[in-house]
Amino acid sequence: MRLPRPFAALALLATLGAAPAPREPVYMGGDLSYANEMRDCGAVYRAGGKPVDPFVLMKARGGNLARIRLWNDPKWTRYSTLADVKVSIARAHKAGLQVLLDFHYSDDWADGDKQNPPAAWVGLTDAQQAQALHDFTRQVLDTLAREKLWPELVQVGNETNPELAAGPKKGIDWTRNALLLNAGLKAVRESAKAAGKPVRTMLHIAQPENAEPWFAAARQAGVTDYDMIGLSYYRKWSTQDIAGLTATIRRLRATYARPVMVVETAYPFTADNADASANLLGSDSLDPAYPATPAGQRAYMIDLTRAVFAAGGNGVNYWAPDWVSTRCGTRWGPGSGWDNATWFDFHNRLEALPVMDFLRERPAVSAK
Repeated sequence: MRLPRPFAALALLATLGAAPAPREPVYMGGDLSYANEMRDCGAVYRAGGKPVDPFVLMKARGGNLARIRLWNDPKWTRYSTLADVKVSIARAHKAGLQVLLDFHYSDDWADGDKQNPPAAWVGLTDAQQAQALHDFTRQVLDTLAREKLWPELVQVGNETNPELAAGPKKGIDWTRNALLLNAGLKAVRESAKAAGKPVRTMLHIAQPENAEPWFAAARQAGVTDYDMIGLSYYRKWSTQDIAGLTATIRRLRATYARPVMVVETAYPFTADNADASANLLGSDSLDPAYPATPAGQRAYMIDLTRAVFAAGGNGVNYWAPDWVSTRCGTRWGPGSGWDNATWFDFHNRLEALPVMDFLRERPAVSAK
């Protein structure tokens, strides 16, 4: 029998039992990599009917972290380049937010299904690719340090379930994969030391069911110099429910003694569509206990966050809360494929939705 939502959430939390408090600091926020593009495309976000900057609003609602992606040389777009990232980091820091810089190590989307190498790295030997990855990482971070745009956290790769920069290859050559991952991690450490800046590094895997075998293989291959574990969690693409996610977080913390963060997640606030692009999160993305309504979206994110904290996780980051429908489009169609899962209601002139309340959640007991 499915309990009504409030009672189901309490029952879930009760099954989790006591857990070690997450290491400080706690990170709550969203990936605002689309914000500059949306501004150029005419999007006007609102809170209380008044225009608002999404970075400023996220900070005001309790957030403390903006995640920003970086591609190597994306000739198909002028966004998520280093020049664009500089603008985003400046906006985030001005709003009082920390920044998680997300290196994709590709000229296009790198994710749990593909890790295509930048065009400039094709044809290089493994050692040359590792050097290229190291040098790119170091050059980016050294540049940001000189321009006083240092990111507080750095992801070495995005959803690196497949082998890093290996194209459509299915299996993982862990000798090569470790060589590249360690080259990126080393570059972050070197740049931080040269700049005299603190930094926390993260390795990121899509969907919790994939994390434990991946991190076990990484450790066996000698990949150990990272500070945090990042997970993507979308119910549409995961075999685990929230209880499964939290069990995985507990085991990862116990095994690797590192903070674990849900660095990507989202939930729809409506089944409607604002444009001709199909919604990526449709009815197949829903938990029956949480309808696709503003209240359902808010309840899902609050309950998910509380469960993550109860399991010892140290934060939750929402993916693309700013990717609204505008006059612009993508290669897949006009507008946005995420318009029904943002933080802004297209039914109401992009008014901020109550889902942002989850940003104020914090662990019941802080680490000492």
